[in-house]
Amino acid sequence: MTSQWRTFVVMLLITVLAAGAAGWSGVEYGLHKSDQTADLDAVLHRDLGLTAEQDRQLDTLEASYGHDRVALQEEMRAANRDLAHSITKDHRFDPGARRAIDRFHVAMRALQEKTVEHVLAMRALLTPVQAAIFDKTIDHALGTESP
Repeated sequence: MTSQWRTFVVMLLITVLAAGAAGWSGVEYGLHKSDQTADLDAVLHRDLGLTAEQDRQLDTLEASYGHDRVALQEEMRAANRDLAHSITKDHRFDPGARRAIDRFHVAMRALQEKTVEHVLAMRALLTPVQAAIFDKTIDHALGTESP
């Protein structure tokens, strides 16, 4: 084996090992970060010490919101199917594609608004102490505050 070939193999081996170590480190870091990110539902049910009445009211809110969320997500999927049709069948950015994009954005905006209304409705069920913890979770979830 020539010296050049041997150098190439050694450098390739070092590169593969470094890439493996970097990948492993990235996964470990991501898993560690995901453990720190509190899910809003988990905070509500696990960390806030809700009363039975709060739990009951929350279940009612979640059922209503869940129905709305599913309907709006289906509307977004339908708009995406229309957009896919324009792209793959018509092969152009035509009025149909524009309508599909507009339809998607209307549904997405409605979903975001429903979500904010739902979050505020849940917060209204909380005591001031619970609401303070809830607010910190919202700040963290929306990226305005570190854990």
